[in-house]
Amino acid sequence: MTTKPPLLPFPLTICGIDELPRHAGAGISHVVTILDPEWPDPEHFALYPPHARTIWRFHDIVNPQDGQIHATHRDVEAILEYGAGLKAELVEHLLIHCHMGISRSTATAIILMAQHNPGREADSFTHLAAIRPFSWPNSRMVRMADEMLERKGALVEAMRLHHHGVARLHPDKMPYLRASERGAEVPPEE
Repeated sequence: MTTKPPLLPFPLTICGIDELPRHAGAGISHVVTILDPEWPDPEHFALYPPHARTIWRFHDIVNPQDGQIHATHRDVEAILEYGAGLKAELVEHLLIHCHMGISRSTATAIILMAQHNPGREADSFTHLAAIRPFSWPNSRMVRMADEMLERKGALVEAMRLHHHGVARLHPDKMPYLRASERGAEVPPEE
């Protein structure tokens, strides 16, 4: 039995803002921060040793809404450019965070894992479920990445299956998602 190569050649951590302090001593060398445009920069990074940090700002929405800025093709291009750049850097440990570590950060992680691993879209979501069990990647971002990476729906289908698995494991959280703009993504109750 052959072992598949890792999706990323370095450890990956995903979290929300409130969880940042607990990762300060984890050897983080690179950080991706994704925040709402008006949100202040977290002060927690004063606890971290020197690291390379990238910040993107857009709201966690999948459909256009008045007064909010959604992820655009340019944002997903920036994620792909970031992923290409990481190949040339010495990355000891990458931390990706958004407000809660559920949607924008997990979509970014999926995009980075899938970027250099065509055909391993399902593996990317399996790895995501292992490191962030309650995750609901921003479907707008994943759909754009699927198109840009020419995955012909494979990334979107893997996300759909991931949603079904998360819904089975976390039925208590589904009413919140059903009541949100993500309602169409939640599988029907069994």
